Amino acid sequence: MIKVKIIACGNLKESYFKAAADEYIKRLRGYCDLAVTEVPIQKIGDNPSEKEVENALKKEAEVIIKNIPEKSEIVSLCVEGKKFSSEKLSELIQENANYKTGSITFVIGSSYGLSESIKKISDVKMSVSDMTFPHKLFRIMLLEQIYRAFKIAEGSDYHK
Repeated sequence: MIKVKIIACGNLKESYFKAAADEYIKRLRGYCDLAVTEVPIQKIGDNPSEKEVENALKKEAEVIIKNIPEKSEIVSLCVEGKKFSSEKLSELIQENANYKTGSITFVIGSSYGLSESIKKISDVKMSVSDMTFPHKLFRIMLLEQIYRAFKIAEGSDYHK
């Protein structure tokens, strides 16, 4: 069974986000060994300088890197990444499960994004849209898309 890990900056405090995440985590149990790791967001002021943002992202990256499993394919979610359809995400996950490491890690940065150090070690840089989404909501969207990817692979009518 493929191992799927999501490393996300920040935590889900709101009950409605937790409930949505828990629902998809429950659904995914039959398809993968799923782990979600929350890493702390570095606090910076309201109008931070580029250097402050860079330092915060560097500190977040240090924690992220410590949580990436060895030999896992790393998929960083970032605006400059390649856009993926649901079908392409399904292919990426199935290719990993069948021909690669059997482990894939998705990394969601903070509102300032991800450090260049994370992007450099990534096997895939993925963008899902030109739109901007709240990070907490995006985690739910990613969980749903991972679930959809498995349903596509099994030929289910979930994906219409």
